[in-house]
Amino acid sequence: MSKIKKSIYDVLRGNFLIKEDSFKNWRFIMFIVVLMLLMIASSHSSDKEVMEIAKLNKEIKELRAEFVDTRSIVMKLKLESTIKNKVLELELKPSETPPQVIKVITVK
Repeated sequence: MSKIKKSIYDVLRGNFLIKEDSFKNWRFIMFIVVLMLLMIASSHSSDKEVMEIAKLNKEIKELRAEFVDTRSIVMKLKLESTIKNKVLELELKPSETPPQVIKVITVK
């Protein structure tokens, strides 16, 4: 068997894991596994943050729309014609006597 075929065969059988100097191979494999686990945890965490941001952006849009609706209602209520109609419904009329100014004189 050629040297290349033998080395491929050894890798496929896992001989590099059971030789005498395999401890360094196991350390490297464990290091790679830990890095992969960290990468998976990081991607899950970032996905969670992205979902939270999307949810908050949707809530901001809804609150902004509610604010605009409320502001337009308040603007309509502040109109003079609306106030006149409300006053007429309550049967209030303007005073026929003008208000009087009261002056207070204090002695020092």
